[in-house]
Formats: sequence, C-alpha cells, structure tokens
Amino acid sequence: MILTLTANPAIDRNVTVDRLAFDDRAYILDTRKSAGGRGINASCVIHSFGGRTLAIAICGGKAGRQLEEYLGCCGFPCEFVRVRSEIRTNLTIADRHGLAIKLNEMGPELTAAEVARLEKAVRTKLGGARWLMLCGSLPPGVPADFYARLIRAAEQAGVRTLLDADGEALETALEAHPTVVTPNQQEAERLLSRALLTRAHFQEAAERIRGMGARNVVLSLGARGAVGAFEDGSAWEAIPPRVEALCPIGAGDALAAAFVWALTSDATRPEALQWGVAAGTASARLPGVSFASPEQTREILARVSLERAA
Repeated sequence: MILTLTANPAIDRNVTVDRLAFDDRAYILDTRKSAGGRGINASCVIHSFGGRTLAIAICGGKAGRQLEEYLGCCGFPCEFVRVRSEIRTNLTIADRHGLAIKLNEMGPELTAAEVARLEKAVRTKLGGARWLMLCGSLPPGVPADFYARLIRAAEQAGVRTLLDADGEALETALEAHPTVVTPNQQEAERLLSRALLTRAHFQEAAERIRGMGARNVVLSLGARGAVGAFEDGSAWEAIPPRVEALCPIGAGDALAAAFVWALTSDATRPEALQWGVAAGTASARLPGVSFASPEQTREILARVSLERAA
C-alpha cells in the first residue's frame, strides 16, 4: 500500500477562461470545485493506475465537509483528522493556451494537540504500507521538523518515503534522509539559493540536493522533463515529447505518484523516472487540474526519451 499525507488540503476552485491577459478582461468558460492537495492528487493517480493507496488529510469546517463529500466517491480509502478551524480554499485560473495562475490560502492554524493526532494517524498506518508520500505545505502551527519526524518513523518501520515539499519543511526533512525528494525547479532554486538555467545546472542541483541528505532526487522541470540523481551514483534525464499543455498545474503531483507506483511495480529507478515524466506530461495536456489515465500515460511513455547523464 502507498500511504499519502496531505497536511494542508483544500477545496480547489478551478476556473477555465478564454484567455489570460494583463489588464484586460477574460470570460469564464467553465468552473468547478474539487478536493485538492498534493497527497490527495497522488492517491488519485495511484488509484487510477491500479495501485493500493490510503490518503490521510486534515479536515475542518464547511470546506472540510465538502472535502469529505468529494472524496467519498473517489474509490480509495481516506482517513480524516478533524481540526477546529476551516481548511483552506484555493483558486486556479487557467486559459485554453496553457497559461495558469494558482492562488493558495495559507491554511488553518493547528493546535499542538491536533498536530499530535495527525502524527499519530500516520504512525498507526505505517505497518501496512510500503511507501509513505509526504506531500505539500504544512499549515500554520505545524513545526518545520514534522516531516522529518515522520520520515524517521517510517524508516524504523521499514517504509520508504517520498517527500514533495518546499521551503523550511523540505530543508529540515532532508536531514532525516528521505528515500526520494521531488522538488520542482522553483523549489530547488529556493533551496539552493541560486538560479537554475542550463542542463548542467539541473544535474548539479540534483546532486547537491542528494548531498544534503536525500537518497534519491527527482528534479521536475516541467516541459523539459526531469533529472534523476540516484543512490547508486547514476544520473538520468527523462525528456518528454513536445505537447500542447493546457494546464500544467498538478503535473508534478502526477509525476511523483507515477514514480512511486512504478517502483512498487518493479520498475528500475530510471524506468520509474520515465513513467513519472509521462504521467506529468499527459496530465498537462488536459484542461483544468486533471490527471491522465494509464492509457493516456502509456501513449506518452513511448515518446519519453531516457538518457543516462552520469
């Protein structure tokens, strides 16, 4: 089983417009609401690929009740840790040409008791898991070492970990040696305090992040694919075909989920990297925040170039 944690879930309001242009009007073509959060998104992808997954998330207020309602028919089990305050609502605006704006609230402030209950919920489920995916931001009130504590607990239970986070939560968790981290380019630039512009920069950045504690690094580069730096010392690039991207938001979640799913299906790390890039690319071709099916992903997989960099 692949266990996912979304410590800061949301109700996502996804708006599709005809075009996004500065200082000009846009016309809304479609709007919908859905359950949001990186871990929830990962569980959706894993489930659609035929994997077993359990999603853990906090839940509170009217938006929390909506979250439970939306996930009630998702097809995979969810466990909610109820909190006093309202969970956040996020807004994504995307046009038909692939431009997108994502506006996220900070999330509810958790009490120490709520943080303890969330940690206990994860620790209780480790015995039945092969992987623990720690995904997304931490809401206010959650200490920066929260993910690090869970990574150490997972290691003691023999469970591998994937960390998909940013900022202080990412930097602190690296010290706990997660099995794999999956930063995107912007997250890696913030972590390393430098711009990443060239292929050599990307490869160097992946190796530097691995040197900071991660056993394996998958650096997600959007339309340029991903770079993998693995614990056996090898480095790989997965380069996707050119596609018309309608909404790239959520593609990184699909990449991380497909990477873990492929590893549980006995793929090698480079093959899992290829699967991840295929899933992210196929998802970016879909309107709104949507995730590609296995069939759509396989169609792209055949066109993802896998090259050894070191």
